[in-house]
Amino acid sequence: MTVARSGRFESERDPTFVRLNSSLALDWRLWPEDIEGSRAHARALRRARVLNALELDAILGGLDGVAAEIAAGDFVPSDEDEDVHMAIERRLIELIGAPGAKLHTGRSRNDQVVTDVRLELRHVIDRQDPALGALQEALLEQAEHHVETVLPSYTHLQRAQVTSLAHHLLAYFWMLDRDRRRLAAVRAACQQLPLGAGAAVGLNYELDRDAEAADLGFDGVIPNSLDAVSDRDFVVEYLGFAALLGAHLSRLGAELVLWATAEFGFVRLSDAFSGGSSIMPQKRNPDAAELTRAAAPRLTADLSGLLGVLHALPLAYSTDLREDKRYLFDAVDCLDELLPVITGVVAGARFQPVRMRAACESALLSTDVADYLVKNGMPFREAHHLVGGLVRLAEESGVDIFSLPEGEVAALSPALDAGYRALADPSASLAGKSAAGGSSPERVREQLELARRAMDAAAAGRS
Repeated sequence: MTVARSGRFESERDPTFVRLNSSLALDWRLWPEDIEGSRAHARALRRARVLNALELDAILGGLDGVAAEIAAGDFVPSDEDEDVHMAIERRLIELIGAPGAKLHTGRSRNDQVVTDVRLELRHVIDRQDPALGALQEALLEQAEHHVETVLPSYTHLQRAQVTSLAHHLLAYFWMLDRDRRRLAAVRAACQQLPLGAGAAVGLNYELDRDAEAADLGFDGVIPNSLDAVSDRDFVVEYLGFAALLGAHLSRLGAELVLWATAEFGFVRLSDAFSGGSSIMPQKRNPDAAELTRAAAPRLTADLSGLLGVLHALPLAYSTDLREDKRYLFDAVDCLDELLPVITGVVAGARFQPVRMRAACESALLSTDVADYLVKNGMPFREAHHLVGGLVRLAEESGVDIFSLPEGEVAALSPALDAGYRALADPSASLAGKSAAGGSSPERVREQLELARRAMDAAAAGRS
């Protein structure tokens, strides 16, 4: 016995439509979840007395057989199957006969597919959250070695003030911390069961949906059947997480690309994550960091694509909704490929403290000089203007602001006494940034403790 086309139609479908209508290229990867959901549905049908004990055993055994065949590559669907659901059902009926034809009682592909996607996305999140944690760990380990390594901070991509490498890397740690919290919220959004909603308006069978939800590890059921089959908010939320994560990773990738240039020279990336040139033997290209940077528009496009599909779509189910998997799985695959690579890039990076310190030119200490004048009683705006003049004079003289002759400095203002020259050490500037959240070594060590506690809390939340 095979799954036949509905008796509603007199003729066969056009082959071009068969190819277009087949979603197997999108949804075949859902086969483990489809079998998982089918097992739970069979048990629900048994509780509702739709199946007897022998039929349930036959279906569960048959599903095990289908799963084994798929895993071994012995069963391959065809376009005529339309989707993963029909392919598995067809093979089940071929294996066990009439009991298999009863499995679809009390469910529709509309509630079946969205259940499968929720199950799959839970599995995705459960592997991607630890992958994000591994990247955070790589950042932490690098930061712990560079608490007192000075480098310029930048605004407008212009050198601004002195910071530490640890403080800079920890900024990415906290971005990822927010990303993981967003991902946890997506995981929670997957925890309501759509199965039992039927095609759109519910079922004529008294299935125990709460028991079915518990069987599949859901927290409860979606209360409105129309919403259950049409809701893809949880997919949008995942894609929103992915798009923002992509933006964060693109910033990290872009900085590593810049820092690896001869012009910056702040980092040397490992051979394992660098590329060469087909024509220029000397080249050492930051390919992995560049690909990290390039992932952001792809992930943003996935989010925009699904939002476009959902725009103005009438309730409840339309075939348009199958496109959710096109965008979802592209984003999933992108992050699955990307996260271990960028983690390896960060873990294997060799930062160059000497080059970083050399880039902390005296002009970066201008704010420290202004703050020194303020502490000696000068209004900040007056101090800002005065130090601006000091910087201009140093540039015109071709020296740094601490090497100007005393007479020239005194001519600018007697407030620029000998004390300001003690501010020439970038490490002293770093130590002065002692306000909460600042980049002084003391504050960064506190921040590292907070980061470790955040990692422990995330690990406890997964257990």
